[in-house]
Order: sequence, then C-alpha cells, then structure tokens
Amino acid sequence: MPKSKTKTVYVCNSCGTISPKWQGRCPDCGEWNTYVETVDAPKIIGASASALSTQAQQLATVNTDGLARYPVPLAEMSRVLGGGVVPGSLVLIGGDPGVGKSTLLLQLASLMCDTLSSVLYVSGEESIHQIRLRASRLGAIPRDLWVLSETSIGVIAEYIERSKPGLVIVDSIQTMYSEQVESAAGSVSQVRDCTMALMRLAKGSGIPIF
Repeated sequence: MPKSKTKTVYVCNSCGTISPKWQGRCPDCGEWNTYVETVDAPKIIGASASALSTQAQQLATVNTDGLARYPVPLAEMSRVLGGGVVPGSLVLIGGDPGVGKSTLLLQLASLMCDTLSSVLYVSGEESIHQIRLRASRLGAIPRDLWVLSETSIGVIAEYIERSKPGLVIVDSIQTMYSEQVESAAGSVSQVRDCTMALMRLAKGSGIPIF
C-alpha cells in the first residue's frame, strides 16, 4: 500500500500547538523558544489488515464476569472511583504541588497490598530510600509493596510486563520520558506519549495504573 510522505512539524512544548515551521514565539500561549522539531511517522493510506478484521460488539453481549472492582480502603477515594478500582483502568490524580498527592498514593499502595498479590510504586521524583522514610511515617510497610526508581517509560513497561503486579502507581507522569520523543521530560509531547503508553499497557494487561 502507498505511504504518505514523511514531514517535519514543530510542536510547542508549552501548549502542544503544532506548526509547519519553527516560530520564536508561540501564537497560542505566547511562550518564547518552545517549539521542538518532530518528524511525523509515515501513515499507510488505505485499510490495514487489522482494520479490516476489527469488529464492533453489541454492548448487551459483553461479558463482565471477573471484572469486579478492587475495593479501596480509603472511603472518599472509593466514592470518587465509583466503588473501587476497575481492572485495566488508567487513573490520573491531579493537584497543586505540595497538596499531598505522593503521600496519598503511597498510602493507597500500602493499603491495596491487603487486597492484591503485589503493588508496584514507580517513582521518578524520589529515591528508594526517601520513599522508605516517607512510608515509615505512614505506618507498617507491607512485604508485597515493591518500589522502582525509574523515569524511562520503556524500561517501566518492560518491568511491569515481566513482574505482572496487581496494581501500578507512577509518581509522577511529568518525570517520565519516552525515547521516541525528542523533547524534555514534562513537555506536552512527552506527557502525551507516556500517558498513551501507560494506557495501552493497562488495557492490554488488565493491570490498573495510577
């Protein structure tokens, strides 16, 4: 099948605006020197083999047996999640710096060890020793809580596929980077690519990821 031509575009790291040429100042967000050169991957024109085999399914016939939510011991979080964590789901926890997101997620990781076989806590911001000290202040540390200090989304994905934990917590998405994106960690392009990689991993493996 014919392929479209490869072309170069420029993406603003601040707001994600795409431009066919480099610009000193982004016309959308007003930031200076934020455009990064990106090569669009060639797209196959026409239907692919996988597209031809794709079938829609009648919703009423979808079997949800075995997809029960994992109960969350934190009442308010359980309410927000609709009663528990759905297998294969990707949940984004947002908030201003310093409000306690990391502490909340570490507490969640510890408590979920009572329900799941193991929980993996991936940190791109703190060392393993820093996490150990913070966990000690929260109380008992379960034996099934594992910690990985890593920022490469490719390395993280390989480890998850190999170890198959019951739940994964990534803290935080802004510190992760993909080798396939030529921009700094935390940029719009990196956050988008890393988030999509985690979403594909969660859906493909059935492992919920925060």
